[in-house]
Amino acid sequence: MPELPDITIYLEALAPRIVGQPLERTRIVSPSLLRTVDPPLSAAEGRTVVGLRRIGKRIVWEMEGGIFLVFHLMIAGRFKWRPEGTKAPARVGLASFDFPTGTLLLTEASPRHRASLHVVDGAAGLAAHDPGGLNVLEADLPAFRERLQSESHTLKRALTDPHLFDGIGNWLSDEILHAARLSLFQLTGKLTGEEITRLYDATRDVTELWIERLRAETGTKFPEKVSAFKEGMAVHGRYKQPCPTCGSPIQRIRYADNEANYCASCQTGGRVLADRSLSRLLKADWPRSLEEWEAKLGR
Repeated sequence: MPELPDITIYLEALAPRIVGQPLERTRIVSPSLLRTVDPPLSAAEGRTVVGLRRIGKRIVWEMEGGIFLVFHLMIAGRFKWRPEGTKAPARVGLASFDFPTGTLLLTEASPRHRASLHVVDGAAGLAAHDPGGLNVLEADLPAFRERLQSESHTLKRALTDPHLFDGIGNWLSDEILHAARLSLFQLTGKLTGEEITRLYDATRDVTELWIERLRAETGTKFPEKVSAFKEGMAVHGRYKQPCPTCGSPIQRIRYADNEANYCASCQTGGRVLADRSLSRLLKADWPRSLEEWEAKLGR
């Protein structure tokens, strides 16, 4: 799923292409995309895009006259910039948005079609789409600490809860927790003051690092390879590969359709966290430490 750094780069790429331009025509291919009927999408046609913003992981187009288009790309939704009049591709195409400068395609490489578009009239309607998460790049340490400890959760869940923090998902939280040298399952209420400060600094530093990396990678082009697996990541998507800090093999935990990654040496004192699916299968054979895990691999 595109997260805060990805959404930031999308907004920066969209701004010179569509802000100040009229939305000439919309072509919805997948009926499941449009989640509202009042106002109709046609109400946005002919109006100029006057601004762009991010609400959590949502991309918002502000149209003249107080109409807003709210896009949530979910896991597999992506934007593609093409010459004006380009049709949405078969199977993965959801919609096309025509401007004098070109056509923006919305695609989704998943049969589940979770991506959504809401057409909203007015600021009050737009506010209903804001889950209220704290923007970590604008928050100071006291505000971060208060939000982090407002509910008792594991760090992984707290960072990815859109009601607590803004725009952080699976891959970014993995990278943050590795940089902070904290376990995914450590409880928010049991952190020391030093650990909270470390997490605050890591959250800001890692987020800013990836914004800058993606910005440099994209340049003036439109981002075409938005993915949860990026070259240069420390842990996410790097199962069994060496940790860039200590060289130990990266571990993983599978849950639902997701995978979380961490370094046992850097984050859990060498303890391998139980993967729900594998630990049920292996039971007593499940390794409880990094040393046991490596021994089972014959390292």
